[in-house]
Amino acid sequence: MTATQLPAGERPSSPPLRVCLLGATGTIGTATRRALRRRGHEVVCFVRPRPGDAPPRDWRAEDAVFRAVRLGSPDSIARDGFRGERFDAVVSCLASRTGAPRDAWAVDHRMHADALAAAQGVGVGRFVLLSALCVQKPLLAFQHAKLAFEAELAGSGMPYSIIRPTAFFKSLSGQVERVRRGKPFLVFGDGERTACKPISDGDLARYIVECLESDDCRNRVLPIGGPGEAITPRQQGETLFALLGRAPRFRRVPVALLDGIIGGLDLAARVAPSLAAKAELARIGRYYATESMLVLDPATGRYDAAATPSTGTETLTEFYRTLVAGAAAPDRGDHAVF
Repeated sequence: MTATQLPAGERPSSPPLRVCLLGATGTIGTATRRALRRRGHEVVCFVRPRPGDAPPRDWRAEDAVFRAVRLGSPDSIARDGFRGERFDAVVSCLASRTGAPRDAWAVDHRMHADALAAAQGVGVGRFVLLSALCVQKPLLAFQHAKLAFEAELAGSGMPYSIIRPTAFFKSLSGQVERVRRGKPFLVFGDGERTACKPISDGDLARYIVECLESDDCRNRVLPIGGPGEAITPRQQGETLFALLGRAPRFRRVPVALLDGIIGGLDLAARVAPSLAAKAELARIGRYYATESMLVLDPATGRYDAAATPSTGTETLTEFYRTLVAGAAAPDRGDHAVF
């Protein structure tokens, strides 16, 4: 099959770009790396040094270059990463693993700020940032850290695109195994309080690359969801039971339970400060249990599914179908609610 016969999202871009990719080893980063390569771009991934590499060295995988860079060190980003070379763009899928305050400010803000400064030093012409839709109602440390860097990027003078996706498929996969084992699907309240337009890794990666290549995406904040209508937690459960051929069974979890856990951890953190991070993880869980991952209408304070743009073709139902059939569930990170 020739390039002109390929679907539009798979055709090589003209001209190809030299791209620095941050966060290349996570699930979204891996999908983005592959999408960039399918479009013909040259990809150089800045990643942590591998154990035993002394001094750090480059290696290749899937036709991309990996450079060992200490992202917490501005000197290393410039010296070991950019090396004074030409890069057309930075694409960042980098995010803190836990969302705890120290981790969030170190990764979601400081590492990005250092990368931006180094990129400006070598004349990079574009910065595409994967942020999160939840920053539109910031109540948590990681949201404030993301917003702080968004503001720095927007004020830097470098052309940018800030992408704010809704929920990922992997974040909605935590109950597949418990339902398969015959247990009820857990919902907060009646399961209708929140909704999202979930998006797959592949569809989000293709959207990131399209934004990189499009002048229409320059200097914009871009909320994005997956295809189809918004779906509630209760509908997610009903979909799982239907795929398993079983009658739906739900167990309601009161939000007050999370409030009690948060209050208890906050009190305990006065004696054992290490528990403060666990309290923040509990607050993250409460946030996702009570806030929709849809565009927020600032005039009404309500979430608006119709105003939340959609992209892609991959649906949560099809993703659930693969998991029910035995595919391995993805790693959901350190702050999954279930």
